[in-house]
Amino acid sequence: MAVTSSHVRSKNHKKLKGVNPFRNKLKNQQSDKKKPVIFKDFEDDDQDEFLDNLVQSENKTPTYHKLTKQELKTRADEILEKQRKKLPVYQNKDEIMTYINKNQVTVLIGETGSGKSTQIPQFLINSVSKGKKIAVTQPRRVAAISLAGRVAAEYGCIIGDEVGYSVRFDNRSNDKRTKLKYLTDGMLLRELMMDKKLSQYEYLIIDEAHERTILTDLLLGFIKGLLQGSRKNDLKIIVMSATLQADRFSKFFDDAPILFVKGRTYPVENFHLSLKDSEEQTDMVESMIRSVIQVNSSEPFGGDILCFLPGQEEIDKAVAILQKISPILKDSYIKQKLKIPEIVPLPLYAALSPSKQLLVFNKLNSNKFQRKIILATNIAETSVTIPGVKYVIDSGLRKVKIWRHELGLSTLLTVPVSRASCQQRSGRAGRESEGKCFRLFKENDFVNLPSQSESEIIRCDISNPLLILKKVGVKDILNWSWLESPGKNAIVIGLEELYSLGALNDSGELTEKGEKMALLPLAPHLSNVLLEAMERNCISAVLDIVACLSVENLLLNPNPDIRDIVNEKRYQSATLGRRHGDLIMLKEFYDIFNGLDSVPEKKQWCQEMSITYRGFQNVIKIRRQLKDYLKKIDANLEKNEQFKNKGTASNDDEESDDDFIDTNDKKIDVESILKCFLYGFVKNTAIGMPDRSYRTTTTGEPISIHPSSMMFSKKDNPGIMYTEYVFTSKGFARNVSRIELEWLQEVAMGVKKFK
Repeated sequence: MAVTSSHVRSKNHKKLKGVNPFRNKLKNQQSDKKKPVIFKDFEDDDQDEFLDNLVQSENKTPTYHKLTKQELKTRADEILEKQRKKLPVYQNKDEIMTYINKNQVTVLIGETGSGKSTQIPQFLINSVSKGKKIAVTQPRRVAAISLAGRVAAEYGCIIGDEVGYSVRFDNRSNDKRTKLKYLTDGMLLRELMMDKKLSQYEYLIIDEAHERTILTDLLLGFIKGLLQGSRKNDLKIIVMSATLQADRFSKFFDDAPILFVKGRTYPVENFHLSLKDSEEQTDMVESMIRSVIQVNSSEPFGGDILCFLPGQEEIDKAVAILQKISPILKDSYIKQKLKIPEIVPLPLYAALSPSKQLLVFNKLNSNKFQRKIILATNIAETSVTIPGVKYVIDSGLRKVKIWRHELGLSTLLTVPVSRASCQQRSGRAGRESEGKCFRLFKENDFVNLPSQSESEIIRCDISNPLLILKKVGVKDILNWSWLESPGKNAIVIGLEELYSLGALNDSGELTEKGEKMALLPLAPHLSNVLLEAMERNCISAVLDIVACLSVENLLLNPNPDIRDIVNEKRYQSATLGRRHGDLIMLKEFYDIFNGLDSVPEKKQWCQEMSITYRGFQNVIKIRRQLKDYLKKIDANLEKNEQFKNKGTASNDDEESDDDFIDTNDKKIDVESILKCFLYGFVKNTAIGMPDRSYRTTTTGEPISIHPSSMMFSKKDNPGIMYTEYVFTSKGFARNVSRIELEWLQEVAMGVKKFK
């Protein structure tokens, strides 16, 4: 039977726990032919941007506004017969609906391909009371948009009518007509701040709950509070996950019933290194290259190879080596009269330009005997299916940032993945046909891996979640309904940080400044910077820089072949940035981008500078949104001379801001701008030593400027400020700016410190 159900303490629940590892050696053992359980896991913070680039570039979001109602209905009927009825969730509709109708909270575990995200909301749409809605949350905006488009097509309506979505920068829903709305966790939290009862919703579906983002955990806590209070009798909750975390979710909601739905995947054979192979293993990149050559030469042609490596550095190194040896191997195969395909290595990670990201989805020339070798981070682990993949080689590693609460810094570590991630990675080989997964670690190592990756709230800075809790009126934060508490120490340090920023008073209550900070969709430190800029009358320039900092991978890492050329062009373009640092450089780049007359010119400039064009389009969107929030905080902001438009954007650039030209553009007030940032990052400062090294002002620890910074080769700075502190081989400061020591003294005296 495809669906099994249970309560936490029932015998049937055991079916949800077991994961039988495949017991194979790399060389000579046969695989267990049982269909593996496919998990989903996610750790790459940049995946949203990658997916956004993919969807935008391919223009895959469905649109049906040109079809008549009858044509929409006809198409929906065709999809129903050809696709929907074949989905496991649809085939078990009656049993699923029985459990949802009987229980206020239902936990549904659905494997990849089961159809849970598209079908279950449609099962409920006709039973919604008049004036009420169904909300389906997604951790990422692109998933919300694409799912809304798909469901609208299946339901037979235009996006924005009965089915819509709401994400940052884009709302396609109608207050009166929309019954089913897909939205990000963050958007639902915003709605919660405005309406603490979420009174417009009758059903809340928390999808992809297994990803355990901070916002998802917060939502679950707020929802539990609603069920225990004002919405005790008229709100139904469905928690949907793709992995076996049923215990935690069920117990959190007072032993809610659990449903398990099998997915549709092909069997995948899993192989592990033998003891002898593991002893010979040296460098991970070298092991990956050897494995690629071995799999390519031993497995039949007809299927690409997807390789998982921990980070961009390892991927670039592997791609460069494979590109060099590919023609040599090809000549060798020809001489030996071996029919082995030529390897075509392709990288895939978030910082890659969109055009290069899309190469992994394109088919190779059918006239050439070639095989794609995709080398990816865990960006390819979930949500994206790369067509043609039949073989997976898994390093078993990932890179993750871990926030050290006591030190106030991020540590970038390479760590083993969880068993759930291993299963998800192997599942990439079984989406279109039977496949094979080769794991570059021993079977015993797999068994000893943690079952699931740690939740985001355990390893990230929680000052912003705490600010949200304070905003909605939570007083006892330590004993709040945490799905998984970050710990007393982390909470206390986070509250101290908010106090030092002036967001909390001596009683731990939200101040007027804290109320304003909570309204801004930014980290508290950046919110404080903007509020200070409003006081110092340099808001427009600071807003430009904050918007740039809010876009991941705006400045790409250039290809090693052109790195020196790109860095020289950047250095020559940022005349003030060369002296004052990366924040001022971002302001100069923003002005240059907006000063160009046409889209082709902007794209050409971005290509030459190794900057993402879509990234700057997002910067403009974020800037416009932040300005709207600031207007709500200060109604007089529009009268500010800095926001008076002295020109209009070019007509051929739809994304241009309508107020990007400022009266101060010709002369940037560097001192005022950097002092504003000091109010948010006064703890992120270091003083120059006589030996030209730097030591942090808080702990006296040595810190180095990251090589990617404009300040890397500049040794005469009296002090530096940085927005990010990352520890790899040693402590590195990123986004570095030069500061004068008297500025530091002035700002430090003005910052309210925790006592």
